[in-house]
Parts: sequence; C-alpha cells; structure tokens
Amino acid sequence: MNREEKNEVVSALQEKMQEFGNFYIADTSSLSVEKINNIRRKCFESGIEMQVAKNTLIKKAIEGLEGDNSEIFEALKGQSALLFSKTGNGPAKLIKALRKVKGADKPLLKGAFIDTAIFVGDHHLDALVSLKSREELIGDIIGLLQSPAKNVISALKSSGGKIAGIVKTLQEREG
Repeated sequence: MNREEKNEVVSALQEKMQEFGNFYIADTSSLSVEKINNIRRKCFESGIEMQVAKNTLIKKAIEGLEGDNSEIFEALKGQSALLFSKTGNGPAKLIKALRKVKGADKPLLKGAFIDTAIFVGDHHLDALVSLKSREELIGDIIGLLQSPAKNVISALKSSGGKIAGIVKTLQEREG
C-alpha cells in the first residue's frame, strides 16, 4: 500500500468517525472466516458498519479528530476491527450477544469512543450495554417534564367542583 492509498484510508476512516460519532475497537483475532462473516452479517442487521484496518492508520484517523483522544491509543494493539454505529450502545449489545454463544470469548472490546467519551478495556462492556441512546434520554427528559403537568391536571379533574369552589371563594374575598 503506497502513501496515497494510506492517506485515502485514513481520510475515509476519519469521515466515518465523524459521521457516526461512535465507534468501537474490537479484537477478532483467531476467529474463523465463518465466524467473522457471521459477525459482519449481525452488524449489517443491527445497522453497524464493520471495517478492519491497520492500527497505525486507525491512530492517524483518531489523531485528526477534535480533542485529545490519545487515551484510546492503548487499545490499538493486535488485530483491530472497527464497529461504527449511530447509537452508543449498539455495538456493545452486539458484542455481548455474540459472546453468549457457548464457548465464545470473542470479539473482545478493546476500546470505545462514544460522543467524545473514551472507554478502554473489555471490563467496560456491561456499562456500555446499559448506556441509553440519545433518543432514549430525550424521551426520559420529556417524560419527566410532562409528569408535573399531568399531576396538576389529574388533581384538577379528580377534585372537580371543590377547586372551582375554592377559587370562587378566594375571588370573593379579594373583591
């Protein structure tokens, strides 16, 4: 691979990293071609893009991103597969599901970059699985904001005439 081809790979990786905002680095070494193809199929079904690249090219692509992301460089050892996803927890859920198969200990999570947060090591997998997506968080916030209004409305409906009587009495006192 000549320098021009390497630069193309680096810029393509940077574009994907910026487009998706989330990527995982996984270790798929020692897996058979059949198992790798199965992982690719599951990724496609889950809306996750998988790409294998050299660690040096991945490192150059990460260096081109905003901020200091050098913490994730320690995950760039051995064979690396990148999993790109729009949702922060999608690849973690996929890795966890793939490892539920009897005797499967791979793919291993080497590192994750989620909306500028960096996680290094397989021990973060359970925490990443439980992360809520942006849409889920927005839904939770909207639910929390709506609940006080719903409580007031239900209180008004349940007490019916009592509140109207209290309001009328207060108006008469002021007048």
